[in-house]
Amino acid sequence: MKMELAEIAKAVQAKNDISRWQDREVTSVAFDSRNLTPGALFVPLIGAQDGHKFVPAAFENGAAATLWAADHALPDDDQPRLVVTDPLAALQALGKYYLHKINPVVVAVTGSNGKTTTKDMIAAILATQMNVTKTPANFNNQIGVPVTLLNMDASTEAVVVEMGMDHFGELDLLSKLVTPDIAVITMIGEAHIEFFGTRDKIADAKMEITHGLQEDGFLVYNGDEPLLRERVADLAQESRAFGRQLDNDLYATSVTAQGNQLTFTVNEWPDEEFTIPLLGEYNVNNALAAMTVGKLLHVSAGHMKAALAHFDLTANRTEWVSGKHGERILSDVYNSNPTAVHEVLKTVAAVPATGKKVLVLGDMLELGKAGADLHAGLAKDISADQYAAVYLIGPLMANLRDRLLADGYPEGNLHYYQTDQQEEMAADLAATLTAGDVVLLKASHGIHLEKTLAALRKQPEE
Repeated sequence: MKMELAEIAKAVQAKNDISRWQDREVTSVAFDSRNLTPGALFVPLIGAQDGHKFVPAAFENGAAATLWAADHALPDDDQPRLVVTDPLAALQALGKYYLHKINPVVVAVTGSNGKTTTKDMIAAILATQMNVTKTPANFNNQIGVPVTLLNMDASTEAVVVEMGMDHFGELDLLSKLVTPDIAVITMIGEAHIEFFGTRDKIADAKMEITHGLQEDGFLVYNGDEPLLRERVADLAQESRAFGRQLDNDLYATSVTAQGNQLTFTVNEWPDEEFTIPLLGEYNVNNALAAMTVGKLLHVSAGHMKAALAHFDLTANRTEWVSGKHGERILSDVYNSNPTAVHEVLKTVAAVPATGKKVLVLGDMLELGKAGADLHAGLAKDISADQYAAVYLIGPLMANLRDRLLADGYPEGNLHYYQTDQQEEMAADLAATLTAGDVVLLKASHGIHLEKTLAALRKQPEE
C-alpha cells in the first residue's frame, strides 16, 4: 500500500479539511498502536476499549495519520486526522477502494473447518504463476479482511482472502467488500451452532459468501455435503464441486498415508500423484478445493503438484512438532469443532508409534445447548487400545470424561483439569512422555492450549 492522504481522504469521505497534510504518504494501516510501522494510518477502533485514547501513542510510534470518529471532540494539536462517521466502516471502504485500484483476482474462502489450510494451499498453487497475497494468521473478520487488502503490494495479481463468521450477515458484508471472482466453501460442520441452532442455518450463512460473487464468477464447494448441493442449485453463477463422491467435478480416486504425508490421485489427471505434507484424509478435500481453484485459473497439474508438496501452512494448523523428550506432537490448538476432532482422532489412531499415544483435548466453544452432547459424543472415537492416556481440560470436557468412564475407559489413565489448571496439566503430561510417544493437542483457541504446546515442545537450542 502506498497512497497520499488526499487520496485516502476521498476514499473514506473524510469530513474535515486535510489540505495541509494532503501530500503525506501512507504505506500501511494498523489498529494496534504498539506494533504499527512508521508511515501507517492508525485506525482507532471502538471495542472493549476506545482506540482513540491510543492515538497519541500511535503518533509517537510513527503513524503518518489517523482516522477519527466524528462524535469524538478533536484535540487541539497539529496531527493529521481524517474525521469520519465510523472508523471501522471507513477502514472497510478504504480496503474496497484499494482492492479495486489494484484489481487482482479475488478468491474468498470460508467453511466450518479447513478454510485456513485451503487458503494456504490455494495461495501456494496460484503463486506458481502469479504474485499472490493471502490472509495472514487469523485476519478473517470485518477488521482483518480490509487490513489484508490494504497490506497488498501494488504488484499483487491474486489475493486469497479467508473469511470467518459466527453470525448471519458477516459473510454477506465481507463478500460484498471483496466481490470475489471465486468463492470457496470447504465444508459445513457444527462450528458456531450456538448461534445458528441447526446445520441448515449454518449452510445458509455460509452461502452468504456468494452475495458479492461476480456475475461471471464461480462457487467452488464441497459436493459431498447435501445441504450445499441443495443451495447451489439456486445459484445464478457457475459452480464446481469437489469431494470424495464420484459425482463431483473433482474427486480423489485413491488416498495413501505415508509417514507424515498423504499421496492421492484424482479423476482429472489420472496419471499424476499428488502429495501433501499433512495427515488426515479430510485434508485431501482441502487440496481438492485448492486444485479446483487452480484449474479454473489455468494452473497446470505439474505446478499444482509442486506447490502442494511444499506449501506454507499457517502456524498452529495441524502441524507436527518435536517434544523435549523425543515425542512427536500433533498440534492443532487454534480451532476445534466436533467434525474436526472426530477426523483428527481417526487420523492419529492410524499413525504408527513406537511408544504410547496420548490425547490432550480442550473445550470446543460456541456449541450452545448442544455442547454437552457433542463433547460426550467424542467418546466413540477414543478407546484405551488406541490412546493410552487422555488429558481433558475445560468445563465442557467434563462431559467427555463422564462418558469415557461410563464406557469403561481406565480411570487411572484419564486426567481432567479445570481451565485455570493448564500449567498443572502441562507439568503432569510432561512427566509421563518419552521418546516414541505421539501426542495430540486440540482445542478451541479460547482455551489457549498453545501454552501446553510451548511447555512440551523442543526449542531450537535444545
